[in-house]
Amino acid sequence: MRQWAAVPLKYSSMTKIRTADYADIDQATHTLASAFADYPFTRHTVDARNHLRRVEELQRLYLAEIGMQCGQVWVAGDVSAVAVWTTPESSCLAEASARISDRVVELLGDRADAAAKAEEAVASLRPSEPVWFLATVGVAPDRQGRRLGTAVLQPGLRAAHLAGVPAYLETSSERNVAFYRRLGFDVVGSTDLPDEGPHTWAMMRK
Repeated sequence: MRQWAAVPLKYSSMTKIRTADYADIDQATHTLASAFADYPFTRHTVDARNHLRRVEELQRLYLAEIGMQCGQVWVAGDVSAVAVWTTPESSCLAEASARISDRVVELLGDRADAAAKAEEAVASLRPSEPVWFLATVGVAPDRQGRRLGTAVLQPGLRAAHLAGVPAYLETSSERNVAFYRRLGFDVVGSTDLPDEGPHTWAMMRK
């Protein structure tokens, strides 16, 4: 993978942001799972039975098989914040997605059909142009409110800017919309997910 931040990025006197390595996967998985425990999209698309375990395993799959192998992953020094991006250069996405697809369906459980419909709905919002796509970002609940989310996103936003392509994301939280607006994103589309799913916004930072 092309690494845009070969040395730790110092965001503040207390926070260093660095590229992730495979030794970070366990802690990064825990951080993302705890951050997404009650996220509307996750609640809608992942089986309620053993929900947190399923979310954690899904986050591990995406992080290890897609983020680390096909994208760019940055973490706070103590891995209390994680951001995973895919890029126009992410050439192995289709292969990696196919490799984990059966396990993903198993983990989605009785919400697999709802997840498929949700994916189809948000896919219609996505741009046709090359983008840096924010696949996931999360901050450990006990570390939220300290600007770690902003910090861990900065390397990807800077890299997209240097590459001359937009950054793109989707969120099912109105609170998140306000947060991303402060980072320069604009809403470019939105939809209510099928089967009484949450409203979801598509946002772009040009």
